[in-house]
Formats: sequence, C-alpha cells, structure tokens
Amino acid sequence: MDFTLTSDQEALQEAVRKLCEGRFPMERVRALAEVGGVDRDLWREMADAGVFSLRLSEADGGAALGTAEAALVFEVLGRALVPGPLVWTHLAAGLVPGAAEGDRVVGGLQRQEEPFLVEYPDAIDVLLAVDDDGLWEVDRSRLSARPVSWPLDPLTPAHVAGGLLRGERRGVPGDAARWRLDGAVLTGAYLLGMAAALTEMSVAFAKERQQFDKPIGSFQAIKHILADMFVRTEVARAAVYAAAVNLDEPALGPPARAVAGAKLLAGEAATLNAKAATQVHGGMGFTWEVDVHLYLKRAWVLDTTFGTADDHADVVAGLLG
Repeated sequence: MDFTLTSDQEALQEAVRKLCEGRFPMERVRALAEVGGVDRDLWREMADAGVFSLRLSEADGGAALGTAEAALVFEVLGRALVPGPLVWTHLAAGLVPGAAEGDRVVGGLQRQEEPFLVEYPDAIDVLLAVDDDGLWEVDRSRLSARPVSWPLDPLTPAHVAGGLLRGERRGVPGDAARWRLDGAVLTGAYLLGMAAALTEMSVAFAKERQQFDKPIGSFQAIKHILADMFVRTEVARAAVYAAAVNLDEPALGPPARAVAGAKLLAGEAATLNAKAATQVHGGMGFTWEVDVHLYLKRAWVLDTTFGTADDHADVVAGLLG
C-alpha cells in the first residue's frame, strides 16, 4: 500500500494548515476555554474550508472526497489542537441540517451505562447518541445534567448527565456501525497530529535549551526519548493512513481490524509522546504556560472516545484468531 500523498492531498493539508495558523494560534486556542470551546465565527470558517462537508457529494455541497482525505485534514487539526466536537459534526454533515455549513454544532456520545459525559454542552445545538440499534437525536431538555467543575481537559468542558432517552431516529440501519469506524479513524488521525506536533515541539526545545554549555538535544538520553517519539508517531501514521484507505476500499481487508489497530496506536503515540515531551521540557513542562499539558490532557480524553484502548485491543485480539 503506497502512502505517498498526491499533490491534491498535499494541497488539501496545506490549506487547512494555513487556516489553523491564521485562525487557531495557541493563544486563541487557549482563549476558547472561556467560551465553551467553540467560537461560532471560527466554526463557520472551518465549515467554509470544507472540514465538515468534504466527504459529501458535490450535489450536496461537498467535495466528494474519501476518508483518507478526511484523515489528512483531522491530522492537521490535531497538530493545532483545535477544540470542539469536530468529529461528530463532520459525521453529521448531510444528516443534520446546517452541520455541513457550520450553522449547527453537533455533539455526540456512545450509549453506555449511566452517567453519561456530554462534552461541549453549552456549544452544541444537537446531541446524537450511537448504540447498537442506530443513531438517535437526544432530547436534551429531558436530561438531568450537572457541570464538571474541573474537567480533565480545560478545552473540553463537560456535563455529567443521566436519564438519556432515545429521541428521533437519524439515518438508516448500518449508519451506527459505520460511524463507529469513521469516528475512530478520524479521532485517531487527530491524535496522530498531536503526536507529531509534540515530537516537533520537543526537538525544537532540545535544540535551544542549554545545559553545561550544550544543547540538551546533544545528550544521548534526550536523543533516545526523541527517537522513540518519532518512531511512535510514524508507526501510528502508517496505521491511521492504512485504516482510512481501508474504509474507502473495504476489499483490502477487514476494516474493523485496521481501525482498531489505528486508534490503539494513535492513542498510545499521543499520550506517551505528551508524557515524553513533559520530561524533555523538564520543570517547565509541568507549568500551565507550556502547551504540553494541553496536549496530554486532550490525548487522555480522546483516547477514550470511539472506544478505549482496551476495547480496540480486544477487537484486534478477537480478529487475529
């Protein structure tokens, strides 16, 4: 399988990268914590750039691209740590009116035992739930919810809710299974972007930080840490790209196995790279001012989204027999 990006794919990533550099510098990303993680104007700019609609047909206002291209976009969003229910809104484009255009922010959760964690509660317009029977729009007025005072990720505000009831059915049979796979791959792509950004941040810091009149990057112990970060990132990249292509071309093999492996490796790369980056940055790495902790906290949150590491490990193990 050839993972070399085409010129069109490179141009797509570059366009989203420029959007993130111009609209989501880290200072603004941090400030979004004060407005529930979502700025409506910025959200519509992402929609205008095709972040949510790129997989829709041209007749529906999209670009008729595949999951492979969507993964490339979400990798760039992960590098910039763009907050918000990006994956859920992307999945809902074409299903929930206004989602593709950025007029409605869509959040979601996978139905499980109560209590439920509803992310971005003050920003979302529609809450969808996925279970084995399909997709459902939840009547939020019937939820009993309370805010999480100190959410794990300051850029992912959340409510703990109970009384989740099925509302209006959305989509068609089979959508729920597909959403789980697509959601896991796109979340994995976002985690991959985070892992790559953490590696680059750590390499840059190791070149600048001086100890004993030498850059700390010249010390063998630091070199080993950085090399491990790079390897984890590239292994995750191969897995995520392969899973995305597999979803576009199911004949290549069992998509469930490829997706589970990708999400597992991408989550591991992001969380371990964030911990390693904290170590490379030394005492500074533990401070609020250094961005590393924001990546670590987001990695912990996303590592449980669309399946935990244990869930995906079980899937891989079950399909190897």
